[in-house]
Amino acid sequence: MDYLVRFVQLHESFRKAELEALADLYGINLDFLHYDPYTPHCVIRLPDENAARKIAGPSILSKGIYELWGSGSTYAELHQDVKRRTSNLWHLYRSSSFKFEIQAYQAKRSLAEQDSLIQSFRYTGFEGPIRMTDPEQTFCIFEECQWGVKEPNQVYLGRLVTGSSRPILDTYTLKKRKYLSTTSMDSELALVTANLTQAAPGKLFYDPFAGTGSFPIACAHFGAIAMGSDIDGRAVRGKNGLNTLTNFQQYNLVDRYLDSFIADLTHTPLRTARILDGIICDPPYGVREGLKVLGSKDGVKKKKKEIHWIDGKAAHLQDHYIPPKKPYGFAAMLLDILECAAVYLVDGGRLSLWMPTANDEEVELEMPMHPCLEIVSVCVQAFNKWSRRLLTYRRLRDEDVKEFRPARQAKQEEGSTANELNSFRKRYFEGFKDPPLPIEKEM
Repeated sequence: MDYLVRFVQLHESFRKAELEALADLYGINLDFLHYDPYTPHCVIRLPDENAARKIAGPSILSKGIYELWGSGSTYAELHQDVKRRTSNLWHLYRSSSFKFEIQAYQAKRSLAEQDSLIQSFRYTGFEGPIRMTDPEQTFCIFEECQWGVKEPNQVYLGRLVTGSSRPILDTYTLKKRKYLSTTSMDSELALVTANLTQAAPGKLFYDPFAGTGSFPIACAHFGAIAMGSDIDGRAVRGKNGLNTLTNFQQYNLVDRYLDSFIADLTHTPLRTARILDGIICDPPYGVREGLKVLGSKDGVKKKKKEIHWIDGKAAHLQDHYIPPKKPYGFAAMLLDILECAAVYLVDGGRLSLWMPTANDEEVELEMPMHPCLEIVSVCVQAFNKWSRRLLTYRRLRDEDVKEFRPARQAKQEEGSTANELNSFRKRYFEGFKDPPLPIEKEM
């Protein structure tokens, strides 16, 4: 059966990937018959209505899914297609309460025009009462118009099957969240990322850069058990009596919150075992301050390092002890995230991570790769002179891995300053401009 998905006209490169991830999660065969990123309408083919409900229900970037009753470039073609496709279905809804809606993209219709269009479908023979609130069936006429042109270039008629999860954005908006930081991920993109990583009941998810818990909260909303960690103990401990747990309590998701702990990605206390169904993160870009990782700046590990004592107790065992940190390369961090995913994800488990890139680069920025992981989707959120990508990977089965090796060989990166270890940070402060041409010396 063919269905029409009514998308929001936002985050266009994420919309198709979200539906594909949800279809894969539920084992549903999904075929895209028509998809255009410049319009909000998409035609897909699914096995049945139950499948349509499963993939549209959790979706954040769609408004609803409709059983496609007809389409055409003109209303004459639409009516002809409706009669061809659905004349055998009209009797099923003859006595049902119903209503018609009209949604025009890049155009408006007067009330008189809307009534005329609705009346043109009288031949369906619906005899039930018209209810504008809570009808048994909702039919919608969709129009696509070119900007500034009143007459549509494409029209559809659909019967509503189900809405989406988009209304929950008002619940999870950061404007109402009790515990926040300046780097808290936007709730809409956090929920979309959770869908791309296939958060669902019975799954265990982990965010190694959890901060105030935006991603764990999104995963918990879809039923997953979530936990997180952060190298910054202040984010985990919270302030003024507020912390990540406060947010889970706010949304009644405490039963899906495992815990948060202070840890560095490269020095994690997690038991080495493939136990995670998903890893989801927005690692720091190192723009405001250089990236740090636990360790000594000189890179030398002394076998017998002098222990400092305070009141008869070793300094490094004190509650207020702050371990030393050293500069950390951005590329190295990305590869360490992939290595973490290869070590902890179950077969088919997913990793979703955000990474920035400059828009003025002439060559495609190389995506981090790992022999145990395969790329599933790449989505882009564009800003002015830079953008960020959401990369989603799938953990391969061991028998499908061609070569076992760590993503990053254990060697010291060249450079010691934040800019030397992070090319994106350097270009960010240079204004993403090409370097000046060398000045030729006068002979």
